[in-house]
Amino acid sequence: MGVKAIEFSLVNNCNHSIWPTIRANPVSPRIEQTGFELPTNTSRTLQVPNRWVGQIWARTGCKFNKSGLGTCATGNCASGKIECEGAVDASPVTLVEFTLGLGGHNSYDVSLVYGFNLPVIVVPLNGTSSCRSAGCKTDLNLRCPAELRAANGLACRSGCIAFGTPDHCCRGVFGLRDACKPSNYSVIFKTACPRSIVTGYSYPKSTFSCRGADFRIAFCPLDAGASCKKLNNSPPIGWVVEQGNQRPRPPPKNQEEPGPRLYIRRL
Repeated sequence: MGVKAIEFSLVNNCNHSIWPTIRANPVSPRIEQTGFELPTNTSRTLQVPNRWVGQIWARTGCKFNKSGLGTCATGNCASGKIECEGAVDASPVTLVEFTLGLGGHNSYDVSLVYGFNLPVIVVPLNGTSSCRSAGCKTDLNLRCPAELRAANGLACRSGCIAFGTPDHCCRGVFGLRDACKPSNYSVIFKTACPRSIVTGYSYPKSTFSCRGADFRIAFCPLDAGASCKKLNNSPPIGWVVEQGNQRPRPPPKNQEEPGPRLYIRRL
């Protein structure tokens, strides 16, 4: 008997159409459709093979001709087609990542490493009691620093995408745990979206694992407005910002750190 496929239910709660993209990693089994329009207040269910590894994101502001060629304001595919056959273009996107069937578990996260364009949450369905939702309900575009704004305010770049420097991207000499500290931009993203992966950093449990579940992937979740919080550039509780220093630092080692610890996720 074959292994049961996993169902992805993609839901569009936004007040406009989106164009979801489903991109498999090169060694992963492919699914039949890799891109399509999803009108407002509609959903579509996909059958995804076990051991699938890939990413899902939503394109916005798209215009395609009858041949399926066109462009999008955010999340543009390198192929320039409604069927997305290549990687994401330079536009910032909220990226949903899956690794299915590894050790009998399905791993998933919502990454802001490449920036943000839409709120999205991933909700496991019919899994074990330990299954938890992931994602970002807050519309970061409404509180995106001016220097990170993209696509006329329809997207927000991460510090790494905006500046490309080793310190913002945790590369090179900044690739070690103690060398790359969270920038003010990372703190803004993480404060707004604690259940998401942030550029180079994450609190524990920002990548989730669940056994025996299907998944609902909701763009612009209905309770997003209720979850929005007023943001500022303040670091997590217990962190210190010295005058003239643009980056927060942890409290002294002899001082108890009240919040969860940070770890670096390599890009």
